[in-house]
Amino acid sequence: METRSVTHATFVIERKYPVTPDRVFAAFSDPAKKRRWFHPGEGTQIEELEMNFRVGGFERKTFRVDQGSVCTNNTIYQNIVPNRRIVFAYTMSVGDQCISSSQGTVELLPDGQQTKLIFTEQAAFFEGADGPQMRQNGWGSLFDRLERQLAQQ
Repeated sequence: METRSVTHATFVIERKYPVTPDRVFAAFSDPAKKRRWFHPGEGTQIEELEMNFRVGGFERKTFRVDQGSVCTNNTIYQNIVPNRRIVFAYTMSVGDQCISSSQGTVELLPDGQQTKLIFTEQAAFFEGADGPQMRQNGWGSLFDRLERQLAQQ
């Protein structure tokens, strides 16, 4: 029997932020604000970030990891409800090799003066991919940076 070349995974991350949904939504929808928190972290350099935040719009981000591999995310926004929901489909590539294709959903639920964020990713990971656990950890780190960014505003 042949080994499967695709690993499928779904994961959910929940966070609570001490700001209203409109502030969290702005951190996703405003390119200048998103650039401050939406990066892989220490040792990476964002080389390109283009963003057209609208249904059918795109986002393209290219970054270099530790002066080595170039990674690219290509995103298409599928559904946007201001201050409430963002649904997007994206691929991730390392060099010229596409390593995954995913759909992500960001839900923003008001909770008094706070926001509960529920992020769900449904992914297909290909040969050479980081895999479900690393991707979930990566999103967790991004949401940690988002929390720090929201605290500074």
